[in-house]
Amino acid sequence: MRRLYAVLFFLVCGGWQQLMAQKPINIRNATRINTAAREFAPTFYQNGLVFVTSRVKGGELDKQTGEPFYELYYAELDRQGVPLAGEPFSMEINSYWHENQASFNRAGDRVFFSRSNQQNGVTKSDNAGKIRMKIYEADRGAFDWENLRELSFDSDKYSCMHPTLSYDGTRLFFASNMPGGLGGMDLYVSDWDGVHWSEPINLGPDINTARNEVFPYYHDNGALFFASEGHRSLGGLDIFMVDVSGAKWGNVINLGAPINTSSDDFGLVLDKESEKGFFASDRPGGLGKDDIYFFETEGGFTGMKPLPSVALHIVVQDDDTGRPAGNTNLRVFERSSDGLIKDGNTYSTELTPSADNNQNLVLRLIRKDEDELGAPTLVTNRDGEGTMQIAANKEYVILASKAGYHSKEVVYLPKPEEAKGEIKIRISPANCVTLKGKVLSEGYGKPVPNALIRISSPCFPGKNIEVRTNLEGAYEYCLDLGCEFVLEGSKEGYKKGQLQVSTVNLRGSRSFTANIRVTPLSSDVVRKPLAEGTIIILENIYYDFNKSNIRTGDAHDLESLVALMKKYPTMEVELGAHTDSRGAEAYNLQLSLRRAESARNFLIQQGIAAYRIKAVGYGESQLRNKCTDEVNCTEAEHQYNRRTEVKVTKIDEPATFEQPADSGKH
Repeated sequence: MRRLYAVLFFLVCGGWQQLMAQKPINIRNATRINTAAREFAPTFYQNGLVFVTSRVKGGELDKQTGEPFYELYYAELDRQGVPLAGEPFSMEINSYWHENQASFNRAGDRVFFSRSNQQNGVTKSDNAGKIRMKIYEADRGAFDWENLRELSFDSDKYSCMHPTLSYDGTRLFFASNMPGGLGGMDLYVSDWDGVHWSEPINLGPDINTARNEVFPYYHDNGALFFASEGHRSLGGLDIFMVDVSGAKWGNVINLGAPINTSSDDFGLVLDKESEKGFFASDRPGGLGKDDIYFFETEGGFTGMKPLPSVALHIVVQDDDTGRPAGNTNLRVFERSSDGLIKDGNTYSTELTPSADNNQNLVLRLIRKDEDELGAPTLVTNRDGEGTMQIAANKEYVILASKAGYHSKEVVYLPKPEEAKGEIKIRISPANCVTLKGKVLSEGYGKPVPNALIRISSPCFPGKNIEVRTNLEGAYEYCLDLGCEFVLEGSKEGYKKGQLQVSTVNLRGSRSFTANIRVTPLSSDVVRKPLAEGTIIILENIYYDFNKSNIRTGDAHDLESLVALMKKYPTMEVELGAHTDSRGAEAYNLQLSLRRAESARNFLIQQGIAAYRIKAVGYGESQLRNKCTDEVNCTEAEHQYNRRTEVKVTKIDEPATFEQPADSGKH
């Protein structure tokens, strides 16, 4: 009833022009991070969510609220974008006092956050005995966030809090009760000139009121979301939106139901595609005093401007002659935070012997062939040129490929302030012919993963080329023209297979297929394509010092492990996590177990049955190098010891015949 009266009051008072006629929105409680305490102020970071919580146990209570002091926590997101269980975000940033809303730069290596005014780790009050909030920034270091410093416009006499950084890093919006404002807390903006933050500017009476405006969030498309008590609302704090991207700002719009209710609703963030996000609310039915809610809305909020785009002009040239490379296929992919292509379907998986132990295998990601990646995004004209629109708030990998040339990958980072961009790509002629094929088990027709293929030729006496098959038993190599070649396939447990191919007088196609068949010595090797006891090292899973969250944004190695376990449904594994030597031995043992559990939870979230995965922590007991406590090592050397290994404990695939996908003719 209270909500109904609030809506009627809103409409009678003329607020209908500001109330958004909203598209359907699906909202649900993010139950895995919420507790009986307060959780609020979510913000995106890497493949997860940083948020504020008062769940911290022990220590002093805030005398003003009677509750624990707030800290920043971090939670990974699952494939549906819903957060998993959280853990403390940073030992350096979290203190004995309050930390509040955080915001990150584009690269994720600088953070802005608000915290209680402190000096040398002790809170500092003003003349009235009140402890104010200040905005701090910090840089990502080797071990944790470091170089913490307050911003130039902070003051001991008033609070600055709830920072939100623009995508290009040039504007910082925040809330403050500094003198000269229009109400309790107002919203301000400060500009970065490359050296200093400017004096803050009040956003004015169209946004600020005589009451409180707090928790701003600046989206990549120029929309500023904020919570207000002063604008006509459905009750308490409501979330509003205003376009501040141009010289003339838009109207303040109430997001309306179901985002806003008669309770306090605040702290909204929205993903890059403008269709998923989070906000906090103390509405009935939650788990605690403030809960974080996940929402989805197809097509974004009504009235939002499209995301800024860049018209990218691509020029492709022959690297030898500088002439235009017409009819070049261009495929454009989004780049993830770990530098790889975000879409994991662009990679196949290869297992190769470890450099320091041939009994162990290293899982590597290999980009698939161009013909496996679907239609190109764009094809250059006869002048080797093409233009396309791309979103300005993402990073890209551009793959250029053309028959008779080596393919080329380049990284492109748009400049959001520019409407146009250009990139030149030079591709090298390939004076060779691509040989593709598979190693298959004779009599069973099954692909043989991790088989070794030795390629020899009279053209290169005494020289053997070695390539490995991937998990699908496939291989590829570019053979020189005008030569005869012998291909020998081998793997432990199989008789070697051999065939001959020739590129002499080769005409027409720039690629051909040659399958190699090897004969299993027994059905056991067919039933166990990966021998029990095999150790697979996942090299692209990194953990920060003293952290159990997986640092790699998209966890490509774990996704490949998911694919491997789905390919072999009888396979069971032990996930063993290892730390470096820093820290107490007992603590490292517990930390490694938490890391193994983190990887195990990821696999379970992707549909792998829990009974197939055992998590084990080894701590610092199995270092891979000299970096013990007494040895001075670089961060890279320490990171080499922070790893996850997969031990195959059981596998028993059916040894039945499979018809090969192709005939193997050449």
